[in-house]
Amino acid sequence: MYDSGKILAGIIIFILLITFPFWLNSIQGEYKGEPELVIDRSNGAQCVKSTDYMRNSHMTLLNEWRDEVVRNDNRFYTISSGERIEMSLSNTCMSCHANKEEFCDRCHDYSGVKPYCWDCHIEQKKLETN
Repeated sequence: MYDSGKILAGIIIFILLITFPFWLNSIQGEYKGEPELVIDRSNGAQCVKSTDYMRNSHMTLLNEWRDEVVRNDNRFYTISSGERIEMSLSNTCMSCHANKEEFCDRCHDYSGVKPYCWDCHIEQKKLETN
């Protein structure tokens, strides 16, 4: 084999390229853990779904609510306890998750997502200060 040196160099370069993300991750720093979210439960309200569901699928629920309210003019949702609540990000969700920076932003920044909710909705704090 006349090209064994080139083949060996190619294999080494290939292995380095494939393992590069792992090396880079180990050099950049340590895992800081999941964000600590602040929830105000002083009003005694119950969340519309379980914590696991909301953690993984709240965006699906919010999209379904948006479609129901905007397209079907259905403004109320019945939760598992039988209570009817208003389908509203600003009035329902933000009553417990009132601090957008300490709840929404922490988790979305950690996950690396940029939701478009705030293109239409206004934070309660901003409404109160204006």
